[in-house]
Amino acid sequence: MSKELKHLGEMYQLKRKELNLSLKEVENATSIRANHLEAIEEGTINEQVASVYAQGFTRQYGSFLGVDIDRIMHDNPSVFQGAPQQHDFTYGIGTLEVRGSLGGGVKWMPSLIWAGVSAVILVLAWYLAKFLGVL
Repeated sequence: MSKELKHLGEMYQLKRKELNLSLKEVENATSIRANHLEAIEEGTINEQVASVYAQGFTRQYGSFLGVDIDRIMHDNPSVFQGAPQQHDFTYGIGTLEVRGSLGGGVKWMPSLIWAGVSAVILVLAWYLAKFLGVL
């Protein structure tokens, strides 16, 4: 936790209390979870989420409170520079559908059935219209 981030969090907390707002009210207004808002105020947001989220949450919270966030970020650039984090992305398209599974190649079948049923209905409707003399 950096001193600057702690100072920024204290400033946000004072501003929030000055506006007589609870964390729940800020959460409802900004859609930032209360635990993240608390972490911003405590100066520990970089420990909870990736730095890009910490920066976004801090900017949004500051904008909501009416502070000049651009000036703060310009004066304290180190506040938002967290250590690069390695993320293990083990999910993706390959886990959504296992290739070679029984249902993997038959997804076109329902569409084919609906197309066939629609074609039969259209042909029957044409013959019925012709039989009744509408056409």
